Amino acid sequence: MAFVLAAAMIVLGIAQRTIFLEPNSVSLSATVADDARFAVVESSALNAVPGSQTITVSGSDTVFLAYGRTGDVKAWLGDEPYVDIRKAGKSVALSSKLVDPGADAEADPSTPAAVPETVTNPAGSDLWLQEFTAKNTVTTTVKIPDGISMIVASDGEAPAPTEVRLSWPTDNATPWAGPLIVGGGVVGLIGLIIYLLALLHLRRSHGPRRNLPRGPRMPRLPRVPRPKAIKASQINGSGKPLTRSLIAVPVILVSGLVLSGCSADFWPVVSPPEAVVSATPAPTGTAGPAQDVPPPAVTVPQLERIVTGIAALTADADANLNVEAISTRFTGPALEKRLANYKIRAADSAIAALPSLPTSPLRLTLPQQSSTWPRVVMTVLQDETDSATAPTALVLRQESPRADYRVEYLIQLEAAATVPQVAPAAIGAPIIAPDSTFLLLSPDQVAAAYADVLQLGEASPSYGLFEAEGDTFRTQVTELKTSRKAGLPATASIEFGATAGTGRTVALATNDSGSIVAVSLTETETVKPVDAGATVSPEGASKALSGITATAKGITSTYADQLLFHVPAAGSNEKIVLLGFSQGLISSTELP
Repeated sequence: MAFVLAAAMIVLGIAQRTIFLEPNSVSLSATVADDARFAVVESSALNAVPGSQTITVSGSDTVFLAYGRTGDVKAWLGDEPYVDIRKAGKSVALSSKLVDPGADAEADPSTPAAVPETVTNPAGSDLWLQEFTAKNTVTTTVKIPDGISMIVASDGEAPAPTEVRLSWPTDNATPWAGPLIVGGGVVGLIGLIIYLLALLHLRRSHGPRRNLPRGPRMPRLPRVPRPKAIKASQINGSGKPLTRSLIAVPVILVSGLVLSGCSADFWPVVSPPEAVVSATPAPTGTAGPAQDVPPPAVTVPQLERIVTGIAALTADADANLNVEAISTRFTGPALEKRLANYKIRAADSAIAALPSLPTSPLRLTLPQQSSTWPRVVMTVLQDETDSATAPTALVLRQESPRADYRVEYLIQLEAAATVPQVAPAAIGAPIIAPDSTFLLLSPDQVAAAYADVLQLGEASPSYGLFEAEGDTFRTQVTELKTSRKAGLPATASIEFGATAGTGRTVALATNDSGSIVAVSLTETETVKPVDAGATVSPEGASKALSGITATAKGITSTYADQLLFHVPAAGSNEKIVLLGFSQGLISSTELP
């Protein structure tokens, strides 16, 4: 009975790993129409089966695959027709359908006409969290949560790949196979031991019997020859006793079965107790439930990829004075300063280039909470190889879904600057309206007020609003004016001016109900001869930019300032603090 039970257990355990074994993955496929240039694999399709997704796309010479937030993917497509691939109802299957947003918009007269985009290739877009490009076929395994979709294309002009296949690993472990196989071996071994003990008992039961009474003596019979003894080797082919061989067979069998069941898939898994995770409180200053808060414009890895690309392009453009290239990644005051430096260096190669962008990890990331455009992101970088260099703050802007992020402000932070507490990058911060009255000073008034302080000093009505201690820019401007006046000959006069610049004001909320505000200023320096026949001669960058060696009319040099402030909330006892600045000559012209 033990041998029958052992055989049944072993056979059942082996059957679980062979004929009864489930597949180790589930696959679903969808087809893209031949003439469609784009396809979108919706979040419902990617998460039709739990687990990480392996996606294989094929059917065109060039295969492009990227994933991003579903809203961003649809925003990039705009009015472009695309094949929508999603989970078909409640069944585990995929459906594909051609969607034409442009036709839907034309049917609704209240929908404004979309502005046509010149960019048609989705490769390299700043919206994607990750992208893949290959010839003929792309296969990748990812772990994508809800709310994320994939865009499939070729080059945006040719038809998209025609075959999309999704697969997910499944749990085909057989936790009772190991116990059944090993248990069967143990039961078989126990049965063998019982059988051997029974044989031993039977042998002993044939021992000497007790003496019986003697009867009459029988006549002696003739002796029969004794048969020759048979050796053990003549029975089993070896010199070993038969009982040892009988024992070795089940031992070897059980050992093999035990080793075959060493895989974790053969045994039950006891899950450790789940750790208790406390919920993270929502940051102060966010209104309404979390689902009503727009998502952050970018993720940290996404922004690191963007900034790394900008840094590489900037280094190449700076080295080659490439105006066209730098214009693709810079805008506003930051671009204005870069272009002026290129012009100056083209005229005088001895003048130094502007500082390059660090490529180290981001120290701070503050994206705008936004699902629309334009979008703004602020980040701080620190060169890890040169701790003496001040950190660099970037303010980037993306005008539309298919546009790249461009550097609008590039500012070196003050050595003693303390950036106020801001929301985590995963939450982001709301943009503050330029005319907001909830701050100590409206963002659109900060530039003009600070320019007045630079001009009038303590006589300015705005002087008490700004923190003077630690403001090295104000000190630098004052010292520069003094030295310029002292070095001017008696035949010339100098005038200084400061006004709010033309750059857009950018304000992002901080955790203390205040705001980080980026603004631009324009400073002018006008030098005129005061005596008849006298001339003035510009020097250095002013000479290179103007192309003038001497003039009897006078010359005006214009400097662009990029400034970063922390503006506290209205009613606060704190003052507006300058966090960083950047200044550069952008124009030098002869007076009319």
